[in-house]
Amino acid sequence: MAEWRALADVAVRPMPGRAFLAAGAASADHADFHRDVLHWQASFRAHAGDVWALHFEDAARFAAALYGAWHAGKTVVLPGDALTGTQSRLRTRVDGFVGDWIESDMPTPDHAPDTDAVVGALDADATRLVVFTSGSTGEPVAIEKRLRQLDAEVHALEAALGRSLDGVAVHGTVSHQHIYGLLFRVLWPLAAGRAIVSRAFFPEDLLAAMDGQDAVLVASPAHLKRLPAQLPWASLHGKLRAVFSSGGALPAEAAHEVARLLGVPPTEILGSTETGGIAWRRWETEVPVWCPLPGVDWRVQDGVLEVHSSHLSDDAWWRSQDRAEPDGAGGFRLLGRADRIVKVEERRVSLDALERQIQTHPAVKEARVLLLGGARNALAAVVAMADGVPVPDDAAARRALSQSLSRHLAATQDAVTRPRRWRFTIALPVNAQGKVTEAALAALFRPERPDAHWTLREASRAQVELSLDASLAVFDGHFSQAAILPGVAQLDWAVQLAREAFDMPSQFLRMEALKFQRVARPGDLIRLDLEWQAERGTLVFRYTSVHGAHASGRVVFAHGE
Repeated sequence: MAEWRALADVAVRPMPGRAFLAAGAASADHADFHRDVLHWQASFRAHAGDVWALHFEDAARFAAALYGAWHAGKTVVLPGDALTGTQSRLRTRVDGFVGDWIESDMPTPDHAPDTDAVVGALDADATRLVVFTSGSTGEPVAIEKRLRQLDAEVHALEAALGRSLDGVAVHGTVSHQHIYGLLFRVLWPLAAGRAIVSRAFFPEDLLAAMDGQDAVLVASPAHLKRLPAQLPWASLHGKLRAVFSSGGALPAEAAHEVARLLGVPPTEILGSTETGGIAWRRWETEVPVWCPLPGVDWRVQDGVLEVHSSHLSDDAWWRSQDRAEPDGAGGFRLLGRADRIVKVEERRVSLDALERQIQTHPAVKEARVLLLGGARNALAAVVAMADGVPVPDDAAARRALSQSLSRHLAATQDAVTRPRRWRFTIALPVNAQGKVTEAALAALFRPERPDAHWTLREASRAQVELSLDASLAVFDGHFSQAAILPGVAQLDWAVQLAREAFDMPSQFLRMEALKFQRVARPGDLIRLDLEWQAERGTLVFRYTSVHGAHASGRVVFAHGE
């Protein structure tokens, strides 16, 4: 059994032979980790600035950079992705970007440590990390964590769940750039002396990656619900010691199927970025109750779960939005979200209850209901089709299915409290954490641009037809008297579609000869003609329809960029 190390002490001294990285012939031990931490520490010390954004696809490289930054006295910001937009939003709050960014200030360590370099234990209160919630709306919110909070949580995880996990390699399908993956794939293994597997895998790749070794799987409900049943998962039986799931509810049917396929019942973790871990349950029974993690106090006030623990940023009780009831034996059951009651035409509607009713229809596997804003609030439902039930592929089939579902609800819901808009999918949309966000659901109802139907695509010329549906979000709020396609949207669409058709430079220079001759309205079928003049770096566009010319112009880009 490996020696337990507090997170403040993980990188203080090299421990040859202690597990760190499981990567076949390229495996590395803790002494290698310690050496890499020293290189990152020296590099961070050589750069000015106190706050740095880290993003690495490789969890082992990330671990060394994280501890190098901390031991250099830096605060680390941990975004969920390295997209250009994310980097732009962070520029005003960080001093630099480290790792796998398009524009990285330090992709690898650029300074060697002194020959006598040593590191002391980290200050658990002064060492900080900024992580982001995904939020129910999809808008990220920054949450600061002190090392003492993270250390308390990995201690609790080890006490509750660490038995029989000695010697395993920790695999994952989730990113370490989010709090769940950070704790389970990086920090907990470092403290316990378990081997980190550096990359996150898709479920289809897991069998080959595990290769019969003793392992732990850190996954999300989205991935566990989609394990390909035809793969020979039985080869993992007896080797896979634990399967963890967090980031959303794991349905009972999926949990029991995971236990059958993988040979071990999944362990579900309840928590959030704000609270850290709260409770756990193992699917060894039909529907297990939640057991609080060691050191977590809980109570039910006015029917809502409240928690108190050292995982929180302060000593106050934190009130959740989960309705709960004690089970009488030290645990609790969750009864749905308290904040999912909405008003539609002065009628109170439980979105949770409505989803459960929709999911009793034989054609439905999962459903999510949301309230769409606008001139008149309306309930909308996104439905993932049951296994073997195809997604309707034309308007008539979609209308028939939505009417069938509406009739299915009619016994308990009147016309006001039934969804008025429906979308049908193979699976519900999820983000990188495996969560279904309201923003992703709403996007299914609010397309900004119509589907593009290409009628010509050549090296320098293209032609595309666009059907202007009244539901396009671009028609909302621009003109009070009538729905009119804004000129800025026409320009934006021309550039977007031209980039799909041609190899164009990225840098915009100027507009030329821009003309708006005739308004375009919902119901119009407009044709966009595009010409790319590569030698001049110029895009020529023209919108027409049966009504005549709508708009035209030229967009000039930086040639050769």
